[in-house]
Amino acid sequence: MALLVAAVAVILAVPASPAAADPDDEGGSKKLRTALAAAAKGYDQAKTKLATSKKRQKQLTDGLKKSEAAAKALTAQVSEVANRSYQMGRISTVTMLLNSTSPDGFMERAQSLDMLAQLDSGTLGQYQEEIATAKRAKIALDTEVKEQKKQVTLMARKKKEAELALAEVGGGAAGGFVDANSPAAQPAPRNSDGSWPKESCTVKDPTSGGCITPRTLHAYQESRADGFKRYTVCYSARASGEHPKGRACDFSAAASGFKNVAATGGDKSYGDRLAAYYVKNASKLGVMYVIWYRQIWMPSTGWRAYSASGGPAAVHTNHVHLSML
Repeated sequence: MALLVAAVAVILAVPASPAAADPDDEGGSKKLRTALAAAAKGYDQAKTKLATSKKRQKQLTDGLKKSEAAAKALTAQVSEVANRSYQMGRISTVTMLLNSTSPDGFMERAQSLDMLAQLDSGTLGQYQEEIATAKRAKIALDTEVKEQKKQVTLMARKKKEAELALAEVGGGAAGGFVDANSPAAQPAPRNSDGSWPKESCTVKDPTSGGCITPRTLHAYQESRADGFKRYTVCYSARASGEHPKGRACDFSAAASGFKNVAATGGDKSYGDRLAAYYVKNASKLGVMYVIWYRQIWMPSTGWRAYSASGGPAAVHTNHVHLSML
């Protein structure tokens, strides 16, 4: 009896693992996944640079307005300096000194002239500096406009690359999964310029015995904090894709784990809401793409059909796939 109790205790201590039913592929070909990843990363980088350039443009525009206003305010003073210089000239200055009736008067007039010269010099110098600052700001603004055009063109190209890659697997526009009431996730850390830090598989994956990136862990933890707690596997040793890099997670639609059937009813609703959650919070979390129920979402393309062939795992009807930048 004691042996039986001990055996039961051991069995209960080992959690049931649906891992054997984990999706064994991300769907689609390695070529397709590589193309999508390159397009998504290129689009994100261009988008970040565009946002930085627009921020810089606003700062330059504000500076230009201040310099132009300051120069305009000094215009009247500069005109007075010019008139005074024209009227007095060198001879008038010497005459003014020689006409002093006493040594004290001579010194007073000399000091007055010195102060006047300093005032004139300061006014002119300030005016010239404001004009120079305004010119520099205009040149910098022109540079930012060119940079923005460059990044907009690059974003369009990366969007086209993603669309062409998906077109090979029937990736036309799709209805997608959107939920205006999705919770707002806490943003993951970014670099000072708005870009994402380069990360590798360095932190322990709470869903497996492997590792994931800090950003992937953050996305996983945020979704759980917002109520999405069904069975999940992030890291897994595969021949290709984002999972072996620690940059992807598969979220089971069923509460008991991955099932080899397409989700329906409440399981389907759970997957819909989770997919919508990651789409809504994509820019906060660093989402590269989301795949669910024969559709894929990318920041550049929105929801598109994703008709990989195979069972529920390959076509993503039993789990939501998340890939991270």
